[in-house]
Amino acid sequence: MSTPIAHSPTDCILVADDLPENVRLLQTLLVRSGYQNVHTTTDPRKVRAMYDEVNPDIVLLDLHMPGEDGLTVMRDLRTANEGRTFLPIVILTGDMSPQAKRDALDAGASDFVAKPFDATEILLRVRNLLGTRRLHAQLASENRSLEERVKERTDALAASRLEVLSRLAMATEMRDDTTGEHTRRVGQLAAELAELIGESPEKVEMIRRAAPIHDIGKIAIPDSILHKQGALNADETAIMRTHTTIGASILAGGDNALIMTAERIALCHHERWDGLGYPNRLVGETIPIEGRLTAVADFFDALTHDRPYRLALPRAFVLLDIERGAGSQFDPRIAQVIRKAPSVMSPES
Repeated sequence: MSTPIAHSPTDCILVADDLPENVRLLQTLLVRSGYQNVHTTTDPRKVRAMYDEVNPDIVLLDLHMPGEDGLTVMRDLRTANEGRTFLPIVILTGDMSPQAKRDALDAGASDFVAKPFDATEILLRVRNLLGTRRLHAQLASENRSLEERVKERTDALAASRLEVLSRLAMATEMRDDTTGEHTRRVGQLAAELAELIGESPEKVEMIRRAAPIHDIGKIAIPDSILHKQGALNADETAIMRTHTTIGASILAGGDNALIMTAERIALCHHERWDGLGYPNRLVGETIPIEGRLTAVADFFDALTHDRPYRLALPRAFVLLDIERGAGSQFDPRIAQVIRKAPSVMSPES
């Protein structure tokens, strides 16, 4: 028998019934109706493997089978299909009792077909459920597209905001470093260190982009303190240290990973491994990894380049200082790998 059915020849149908005559009947009916991709089994234990292999668009499943009943198979299929496009499962059964229906629905059945089969009924239910599956797939695709567009827009806005903040940070830094290159170098070295300790490429790039604005809070520090020749007194030191919390407050409230990373770096890049840093005296791994990486990069770059109030120190001296500070001032893993960083190995500028 043939009924006009709107379908795609590529629709994949999986039939599981322990009676070979039922399987043959269903396969013949479906193939004659234009479904060219029909897979069958009489062994319920093979259903999961077949699902993994053929990725069916619909499953016709006998409820009562020896060895492993349809309810168990169905629960297994629902678990396997979790997070994927809606998979319709039609229960084939001669038991249409209310309890059987409740059990099947609880296990995830989409519909029922009573035995003995009515050909028209089966074809209509298959057609309708395949249509529902296509609508689910279309909706999922549109949702993914919308999420991607929203993410692109959010990322673009975050990147724009970060660009403004980076330029502001550079302008602030030029009060100390007339070239304004310190911020860029810190970002590059922090990213290299992140890569050397095994951070993911995504994390490395995030740090490369966020670390340059670690000192954004210095915009609020008076020039009399920022440019003072010689040591700061206790009050001046306290004011200088507020650049961490000020920087974090400037970056606070962001809902983008990049901005939130920059906020953590601004706040934590003067924390110490031994807990004697500031502003929150965090200890060891309670300091965000971004802050620990930027602390080493900032220390190295600041000391190996001239500033208005002091001359640069030799790289070898600064590297020894970092290594001596491993486990006290710096994360020992980071201090251990700094000599391997390309920025450190390159000839001095």
